[in-house]
Amino acid sequence: MALSKNDRRQRIKNRIRKIVSGTASQPRLAVFRSNKEIYAQLVDDVTGKTISAASSRDKDISSAKGTKSEIAALVGKAVAEKALKAGVEKISFDRGGYLYHGRVKSLAEGAREAGLKF
Repeated sequence: MALSKNDRRQRIKNRIRKIVSGTASQPRLAVFRSNKEIYAQLVDDVTGKTISAASSRDKDISSAKGTKSEIAALVGKAVAEKALKAGVEKISFDRGGYLYHGRVKSLAEGAREAGLKF
């Protein structure tokens, strides 16, 4: 029986999550990509709390024009700015089972440009 696209992504995601986890000093930058939007959040897996989050649905970003990849870069910058305000500089990147390509890569590069280290 063939796996659906979602089942395959879930397996990859589980494989990544065995290795990548976040702490208060180095949280995990989790990415979720839907067909229209992209979401990113910094998670402390020890306490199970979200430190900060940003998405393409945020007011200042949703008004921006551009391709999905350009908007993903803006989301990366936004989540990085919020992280730096919260006192976080170093993170571990969780691509969420998606390929490091396209919108996921744009988000990561946007976060790096804004000052996050990973």
